[in-house]
Amino acid sequence: MSPAPPANLEPYVRILGVEDAVLFFMTFGGAEMYLAADPRRSKLVEVLGVEKARALAQEDAQRGLPRRVPLGKPWVAAVLRSTGLPVAEIGRRMHTTDVTVRKYLKRFEAKDPRDPRQMTLL
Repeated sequence: MSPAPPANLEPYVRILGVEDAVLFFMTFGGAEMYLAADPRRSKLVEVLGVEKARALAQEDAQRGLPRRVPLGKPWVAAVLRSTGLPVAEIGRRMHTTDVTVRKYLKRFEAKDPRDPRQMTLL
């Protein structure tokens, strides 16, 4: 099961789905992007298809998406790890070190909800 996306990535994941969102962030992350209401030929259409490009444009028109596509590297790393990919391979795909990938993954580790400072009642 893939981790829940942070709030800034949620609209993209909701519209594109997890797999296409990862592809979208890895392809377009960090770049400015204009989302045409009626996309015909663009890199976005080549990568995701016309329907998903239109859905992104509609979301942008209704709620507004940032002009610069977020990188989403910590979430992307966590999603790739949830598929069973080794840390070294994630680093290669994301063009970063294994140390950085491990740092990203720590953000998404399941945390024990119990506070160790809290006394036990019984």
